[in-house]
Amino acid sequence: MKKIEAIIRPSKLEEVMDALENAGIVGMTVTDVRGCGKQKGYVEVYRGIPHKINLLPKIKIEMVISDDRVEKVIDAVVKAAYTGNVGDGKVFVYPLEECVRVRTGERGEDAI
Repeated sequence: MKKIEAIIRPSKLEEVMDALENAGIVGMTVTDVRGCGKQKGYVEVYRGIPHKINLLPKIKIEMVISDDRVEKVIDAVVKAAYTGNVGDGKVFVYPLEECVRVRTGERGEDAI
């Protein structure tokens, strides 16, 4: 099993969710987050005083999937989130040791 985290632009959430649904992924957690990378933010002027804004709004999508679906999910996220500009996001893949469904006690891939 793998845990996939995707950090994307907020404007791309619906497209990414549609792409994941088409890839057969329905279980996910979506969180509003803030962060910076190569974008390094921007300067905004408020009442004549410049303020550096370096934590930009992003969306984090987390999902747990079986090993054989990893490439399909990565491809779906990358294609749907792509704009070609700095700040499109990142996809992280982590090995997942165990998963337990609280309601039934199922473990492993049965709990996904």
